[in-house]
Amino acid sequence: MEPAPRWVARRVERVTTRQRLGPDAQVDDKALIIVPDAPWQTDPFLALSEDWFSTPGFDWHPHRGIETVTTVLDGVLEHGDNLGNAGALQGGDVQWMTAGRGIIHRELAHRDEYAHTLQLWVNLPAARKLTETRYQDLLAGRRPVIRRAGVVIDVISGSLEGVRGPAVNEVALQGVLASLEPGASLDYLLPASHRAFAHVCTGSARVGDRPLVHGQTAWSDPVPGNQSTLSISVGDGDQPARLLIFSGVPIGEPVVFGGPFVMNRPEEIAQAFKDFRSGKFGQIPRMTRVAGG
Repeated sequence: MEPAPRWVARRVERVTTRQRLGPDAQVDDKALIIVPDAPWQTDPFLALSEDWFSTPGFDWHPHRGIETVTTVLDGVLEHGDNLGNAGALQGGDVQWMTAGRGIIHRELAHRDEYAHTLQLWVNLPAARKLTETRYQDLLAGRRPVIRRAGVVIDVISGSLEGVRGPAVNEVALQGVLASLEPGASLDYLLPASHRAFAHVCTGSARVGDRPLVHGQTAWSDPVPGNQSTLSISVGDGDQPARLLIFSGVPIGEPVVFGGPFVMNRPEEIAQAFKDFRSGKFGQIPRMTRVAGG
């Protein structure tokens, strides 16, 4: 008889608080949740921004070398890209885009009204930096959920307790939206080799042994063993909490940022700009806006 798997209880190494930046030329308000200034601490995750926008939003722009995972928290997000994808995503929907070798896209508030989003940048390893581009709409109503007393886990990516999320990944990631009612608790399962973050989108929660409030993020680094658990709970007298939880194996490669491009070496950034300007990403579409409804 094989021994039962050893579940390692994780600790939280650090807690970060989002940096509110205010309005700029594209958005009504912006905050940085994962600041892209120490990628070795957040690997394989590069950045996580929270944006509130009406107009103009993010008009046509390129990406290379990353995947972007955009969660619509509120409002309606209109999107389009030079692969011909176009549509509008509602609250709870997730857009998963593999920029790979190069893509041009836009993200706007539908009818220039209102969109509130979280956008996560996921790094790609050197061997997959120039992979084929791909686009996925992971609609809230079509994603599997795990339900237990006071807890709903909406599985976006990876496999949790035998339930697999719909995302097709270039690198192995586990990602969920977890909702906990007051008094509820959860031992969240994840591979021991993963670095994990849990961001409190609404309410407050205790993650590991650390109390967190709305806008804070707990980080847990890889631990020995095969499987691990991260404890999450909400106090009896607190409001319900919603957390975005993602984890993945650190890539451990050099990271060089160049605006919308993320590569391993400066010369690869220069090549990305050259390829974009010469039309190798394709042409900027003459795509009309998605019709109102």
